[in-house]
Amino acid sequence: MTRESSASPLIFGGDAQSPRAALPVLPPLALYIHIPWCVRKCPYCDFNSHTASPVLPEEEYVDALLADLDQDLHAVYGRELSSIFFGGGTPSLFSAESLGRLLKGVEQRIPFASDIEITLEANPGTFEQDKFVAYRKLGINRLSIGIQSFQQEKLEALGRIHNGDEAVRAAGMARQAGFDNFNLDLMHGLPNQSLDDALADLRTAIALKPTHLSWYQLTLEPNTVFWNQPPTLPEDDTLWDIQEAGQALLAEHGYAQYEVSAYALPGRPARHNLNYWSFGDFIGIGAGAHGKLSHPDGRIIRTWKTRLPKDYLNPAKSFLAGEKALGNDEMPFEFLMNALRLTEGVESRLYPERTGMTLESLAEGRREAEQSGLLQVEPSRLVATERGQLFLNDLLQKFLT
Repeated sequence: MTRESSASPLIFGGDAQSPRAALPVLPPLALYIHIPWCVRKCPYCDFNSHTASPVLPEEEYVDALLADLDQDLHAVYGRELSSIFFGGGTPSLFSAESLGRLLKGVEQRIPFASDIEITLEANPGTFEQDKFVAYRKLGINRLSIGIQSFQQEKLEALGRIHNGDEAVRAAGMARQAGFDNFNLDLMHGLPNQSLDDALADLRTAIALKPTHLSWYQLTLEPNTVFWNQPPTLPEDDTLWDIQEAGQALLAEHGYAQYEVSAYALPGRPARHNLNYWSFGDFIGIGAGAHGKLSHPDGRIIRTWKTRLPKDYLNPAKSFLAGEKALGNDEMPFEFLMNALRLTEGVESRLYPERTGMTLESLAEGRREAEQSGLLQVEPSRLVATERGQLFLNDLLQKFLT
């Protein structure tokens, strides 16, 4: 498949063309691959996902993904991939044969780090033991399983296609397939959920011994069914009780919170997500995928790809929907909106290393945030206080110019 280069203009944000220091070293490089199809669109989901037809265009889509990657190669020459993340949608709808051809094609273009982390998102309703054994043999070494809840009433309210027993079996099948590193995705603050309901879900998840738990509150997002037809959600006091009791339960069982909604056993945080939150680089390929790439001269470019699968697969249309060079005035917010989600923040030196800007450019916002009790007074680190984590938007406002 051949594509014309995108005619989309490069959008400069703020004073993006102002001089900026060259980057002393480029950050780690990751690859995000978006598979946009699901068995059914969930009413809370605002991701770029689409209901799958009975037969998916796997071969054509893999061809398109590799052609899309080819157009980004010039920006990453000489670098290696530290992680790959298959997101969706439901990537586990694709056969091992298709994903194997894709991974082989990626490695032929960009070398893999010797300890590369390769994560596949999977839905319990699509689990097949043989398929997951085959995925593991491909070199996929981490799964992220979308559980959301183990309780039938809650799963039905969320529009999920699996039941609680299937969710439990999925974790067992992952282990049997050779995955000793897997995440369970779990929501709280669900329609009509009580504290006991939420803790029961967490206890069930912990009993399955995942290495990682993503535990986050359901929020109503625009352009979703739930936004237009809001369900009855728990009161704020109940939400607060769930948050406090759940965090205590996770800590009791050895799951350390290292990001707003991410908890991991020692040595098992998600490397791909850590790279994202610490302003690392990532190529984004697939329908609607976003990317961020740094250049030695200090330019940092964000990209986004054509959103609709039918357009992404259309040879007459460009993969690239748009790109934007980050301006100096945007850099503090862009860096901190991710870094400050980490409970331990990041070392202060990372800001000049990954943005090409001086720490002094943060001085005014940093002072205001410290005086407001939102940012810790710690010169060697950029780290939010507990209050800052709770009111992250207020904290980030200090760094808007």
